[in-house]
Amino acid sequence: VGMTSARTRERLVLRLAEKGISNVRVLDRFRAIPRHIFIEEALSSRAYEDTALPIGAGQTISQPLIVASKVQELLKDKTLDFKYKKILEIGSGCGFQSAILSGIAEHVYGVERIYSLVKKSSNLIRKLGIRNVSIIHADGNNGYLNSAPFDAIILSAAIEEAPINLLDTQLASNGVFIGPIGKTTQVLTKIIKKRSKLYQEELEAVNFVPFLPGVIHD
Repeated sequence: VGMTSARTRERLVLRLAEKGISNVRVLDRFRAIPRHIFIEEALSSRAYEDTALPIGAGQTISQPLIVASKVQELLKDKTLDFKYKKILEIGSGCGFQSAILSGIAEHVYGVERIYSLVKKSSNLIRKLGIRNVSIIHADGNNGYLNSAPFDAIILSAAIEEAPINLLDTQLASNGVFIGPIGKTTQVLTKIIKKRSKLYQEELEAVNFVPFLPGVIHD
């Protein structure tokens, strides 16, 4: 239980702060959400290290710093009580990032292609008492048209080029997209939609698992 204590979580928060995460709301989300419940029990002693870890089904839980950077970018220039109406996370995996995002949105929609992860993440999120996250078993390639448009779209796997079609059809005006883009090397990229124009900004070099189309039913 020692490793799951608030004190251990606080150490991760301090590490994130040292690495440039200064937004109070982001740090508070990392205090609030227990990362250890989202990973395999055998690895739970490493849950609060700033590192990516396997979560089964050939997938990983992202490095905390990368998740924190994405959320900090979403909150840039926003007031302390600002909330996005709807956030779409494509490739929601174990559900940790969706749980973090639930504190800055009225509703989070997570799309995940692997059914076992959909089931597991939905249970964990429910267990934490989070009621404003829906995890959907679907091909992330198609976004989630049923609840579009979204004020923010977060991509948790690497694509080769900006998903123009998705941004045109499912990102709201003044909405923001953040995700890793690139072929051999990837850059975490922020795209803002103003009226129907897209403005792109490169944030930092990253290394994500590649985005895969289709769904897996078990």
